[in-house]
Amino acid sequence: MVAVLWWQTQGLRLRHVAWMLALLAVGNAATVKLLTNLLWFTHAAVIGEALMLGAKAGVPLDVVREALMHSAGNSWVVEHDIPSIFDGHYDPSFSLALCCKDLTLVNQIAEQQGYSLTMGQFALAQFEKAKEIYGPDAAELHVVKMLEDKVGLLLRPPHGQATT
Repeated sequence: MVAVLWWQTQGLRLRHVAWMLALLAVGNAATVKLLTNLLWFTHAAVIGEALMLGAKAGVPLDVVREALMHSAGNSWVVEHDIPSIFDGHYDPSFSLALCCKDLTLVNQIAEQQGYSLTMGQFALAQFEKAKEIYGPDAAELHVVKMLEDKVGLLLRPPHGQATT
């Protein structure tokens, strides 16, 4: 039993050390950071679509949020970004300009490897469009505001608020 407990704690540490050593290879840390941002940004845009679909279908937005948080679709982005959307400040901690920069870089890395990122290219196009509309300094979740403006419904509980 002691050996099992040692392996569970030390094995985790050894895996963490191996992971950190892999990041030391030239470019790996930057690539990992960019691919995590790819997931963040695409997930942020899709969260807006999921919330909008729920609101338009008459599902209370708090129910949609809870369903997402307790499903296979949950992530840090769901837990962090939905409150920012509901509050209407769209998380000003990261700008659309930075989103577009990182999405451009991650798409370039894929191209250098000989293929293209279908979702990455689509996400870049959506964030570029949001940047054109709201400006480069607008918050990253303005990609969701772009959908709200298109549909004419702000994603505010309980059922959304019509824009005038």
